This record gives sequence, C-alpha cells and structure tokens, in this order.
Amino acid sequence: MDASPVRLAVLDDDPQLRNLLRRYLSEKGFTVDAVGTAPELERLLHRHRYALVILDLMLPGEGGLSLCRRLRARGEKIPIIMLTAKGDEMDRVIGLEIGADDYLAKPFSPRELVARIQAVLRRRPTPSVPGTPRPDGGIAAFGPFRLDTRNRRLEKHGQRLALTTGEYAVLETLVLHPRRPLSRERLTELARGRTHLPNDRSMDIQISRLRRLLEDDPAHPQRIQTVWGYGYVFVPDDAPEGGADAAP
Repeated sequence: MDASPVRLAVLDDDPQLRNLLRRYLSEKGFTVDAVGTAPELERLLHRHRYALVILDLMLPGEGGLSLCRRLRARGEKIPIIMLTAKGDEMDRVIGLEIGADDYLAKPFSPRELVARIQAVLRRRPTPSVPGTPRPDGGIAAFGPFRLDTRNRRLEKHGQRLALTTGEYAVLETLVLHPRRPLSRERLTELARGRTHLPNDRSMDIQISRLRRLLEDDPAHPQRIQTVWGYGYVFVPDDAPEGGADAAP
C-alpha cells in the first residue's frame, strides 16, 4: 500500500505564485492547500495536520515573522520554510532565530523549493507507535543535558527543552561526531541533506541558538566550539579542552 501524500500548507498573498506552487507541488506528489492571509492559514491548521508550512514573510495584515513567532510561542512544531525578498537578509536572520527551519529568497526555482522541502522533511521525527523506541537511537549525556536520539528530544535536569527540527538536526549531527571538526559545508550536508550555499548564515544562527541553550557562557562556548576559518566541533564535558584548535 502506498503511503498517503505529504500535505503542505502554502501562505502567500500573490495569487499567481500560489497557483503556480499548488500546481507544481501537486505534480510532485504533495497534497497542497494554498491561502493568502494569516487567518486563513490558522483555519487550515485547525482543520488539517500538515507536514510543513511554506510561509511568505511579506503579507497584508499580520506578517510572516509575527505569525511564525506566534506559532512557535504556542508550541507549534510544524516545520516552516520562509519565502523572503532577495535582499531581506535581516528578515531571514530573524526568521531563523524565532524558529523557522529554512528559507528561500524570491525569485526561486520551484525545483529548489522541492529540494528544500524534502531536506526539511528528512529531519522530522519518524512517526512511530507511542512508547516504541527507535532501534537506531540512544542517549548522549553531557553536563546536565541528555540527548535522546530515539525520541529526538533534549533534556536539561530532566526538563525537556524546545528545539526546532533544524536545531535538533544540527545538534544531533554534532553530538554524533564528538571532537571531530565539521566544516559548515559538511555540517549542512549531514544535518540538512543539502549543499551549503555561499553567504548562507543559517547554520551560524542555529549554532548561536544552540549555544544559548547549552553553554554556561555563550560568548565563550565550551561544548560547541568554533574551528576558525573552518566550522564547528562538539566537545563533550569529559573531553580535554582545545577542540577549537583541532586540525580539520
């Protein structure tokens, strides 16, 4: 029996782009609901369960950044890909900081959007029967933290910490490669399943957010250290210091 089609929600106030995305994504096997305003998207989210939301930041009424912030504040974990104007780097930075999983600058290729969708969906927790552990997972403990890769959750002193799918994927990749410096390109490939693009700051932003969660002093990180001119390295608490000086 074939799996049910993946259901996507598209929010963009441009009717022509909405129709184009609906047709193209439907041809690629997705089920697509496309609307033009934030209240319409809210109604969709109450009626259906979506795998991912494609969210334009420039909207009439409530903008995409405000909507993204509100969804995350109420605990909505649905993956979000933002659509931004080509020059709006600050909006992209803010969007990633408040919980979006990826972004795409307009104008964009529909094929690239599909690749981004597939990469984000690969990072989702795999649905399973409640209480059934994932056989390929385990527990990684460092300091007061426990990363449960079976159930894809991070805890501090037994309390669960909220992570976006993108942040979880980056942290899991680092933790599974302890003391091994990873370039931004390799980290993007392993965590996101896509190529790191020039001038793409999203990885650095997600590292910054993870440091605020994990580090006693985010300005002087000990667990997620920078390998200058190269990338990042995860140094467990029981490891000797100096990871930032390690050779790639």
